[in-house]
Amino acid sequence: MAFISTRSAPAGSSATRSSTGSGAFTPKPATKVNLAASQALAKQKANEKKAKTYKLPLGELAIFTQQLASLLTAGLPLVQCLEALQDQTEDPVFRIVIRDVRIEISQGSSFSNAVKLYPKSFNTLFISMVEAGEASGALAEILSKVALYFESSVKLTKKVKSAMTYPIAVIGLAVALVNVLLIFVIPVFAAMFNDFGAKLPAPTQFLIDLSDFLKANFFYLAGGAYAAFWVLQKFVATPRGRRVKDETLVRAPIFGSLIHKIALSRFCRTYATLIRSGVPILRTLEIVASASNKVQVEDACAEIAKHVSQGGQVSEVLAANAFFPPMMKHMVKAGESTGNVDGMMNKVADFYDTESEATVASLTSLIEPLLIVFLGVVVGGIVMAMFLPIFQLGAVAGGLK
Repeated sequence: MAFISTRSAPAGSSATRSSTGSGAFTPKPATKVNLAASQALAKQKANEKKAKTYKLPLGELAIFTQQLASLLTAGLPLVQCLEALQDQTEDPVFRIVIRDVRIEISQGSSFSNAVKLYPKSFNTLFISMVEAGEASGALAEILSKVALYFESSVKLTKKVKSAMTYPIAVIGLAVALVNVLLIFVIPVFAAMFNDFGAKLPAPTQFLIDLSDFLKANFFYLAGGAYAAFWVLQKFVATPRGRRVKDETLVRAPIFGSLIHKIALSRFCRTYATLIRSGVPILRTLEIVASASNKVQVEDACAEIAKHVSQGGQVSEVLAANAFFPPMMKHMVKAGESTGNVDGMMNKVADFYDTESEATVASLTSLIEPLLIVFLGVVVGGIVMAMFLPIFQLGAVAGGLK
């Protein structure tokens, strides 16, 4: 005689039989929880690995520096400040960086040594300013200064990028439109014109020949353009290529003046911020050279360091360097005579920031009509060249009268 067991399945069993009686097993909610936990753990490990080489945007570093300076000014301990910033930071990778820096400090390391472990996240200027703040005991004040410097740099960079976005987008759209016309539209007109059996006008024939060439060699041209871009990148990565690039950019007819002014402003602002914070002049020149991203400034800083170590003045080197304008040389010389070089440098930086903003505004107002004219000439020229045979239909078709 068979007995039917009324014992229920154990609560801790890994699966329960489906109520449909089909014998299928449905996973418990705990399985989904474990899967989510595994995914979260894998993501956390990926972020941990990425944190070692994470490059923090300058805007995010400016916000972090300003918040840290505010918390330190309020009287909170450094470890507690970092813990608060770790909790409110939205970037998961940077949160790990802050956590590791906090742990290093809790274990007895200095703040400067802790941030040195993450040179991609904290640039040379930030690390040097932290060292100066620790040495002088005014870390909050110095961090406030460097935060203002970062914010001004980000503000100027955003203005330049916003001014460049419009012309680049318009030019890219024009190039794409012209390629579409040449590859897809003009061949339709060419087939129609072939039925006329007469010689086409020179502009029309040129466009048809150009269209045939692009259709036959499009992939070769695209590959050649990519190869040329790759070779150019490799060349620019070399010291000689980098020098050629920087010298060419500064001498560019439209944007060269703007690039020059931005480089001068960055040089003056960085120099003044570091000197005012108590960083030694030779170390200041090293940081200014690395932060400038211009070979002209790097050469000047190396020459200034050599000249100053021999008892010379900064203004003497600037006076002999054509990269620096006369106004800047006189301002620095006046600062040296009054013992206020950093103040004069800040005034020069303010002047060139204002000049850069004015240049960006003027370029924006100038580029817009130029782009409109450019588009009108290119696109309108193509349209006129293709409709020219139709306008001269009698002559093209064989001189019907």
